[in-house]
Amino acid sequence: MVFTSVRTPGDEGYGDRADQMLKLAADQPGFLGVDSARGADGLGITVSYWSDEESIAAWRAHAEHALTRAHGREHWYASFAVHVAKVERAYGFQRPVDPQVPPLPSS
Repeated sequence: MVFTSVRTPGDEGYGDRADQMLKLAADQPGFLGVDSARGADGLGITVSYWSDEESIAAWRAHAEHALTRAHGREHWYASFAVHVAKVERAYGFQRPVDPQVPPLPSS
């Protein structure tokens, strides 16, 4: 699932709540991992990986996640979009010895 968003100015508890949501998601059946980045302009992209569509639907229906989404619409997001997609294959590259290049986070 790909979540792209543009934040409103200020934190207003966003960072703490995002941390709580990540911990909660990690405890859900079917959760496989997450990658996330946000630019200085407020644009963020979070990709969460789930084993199947049923797990994604259960996460969306989770009561605490639903409350957080509603709060996000009111306070944290100027806009957002959700894209549900199936990953068929994944691969990557990391140069073995270059202290100037940090490794990508693993999912």
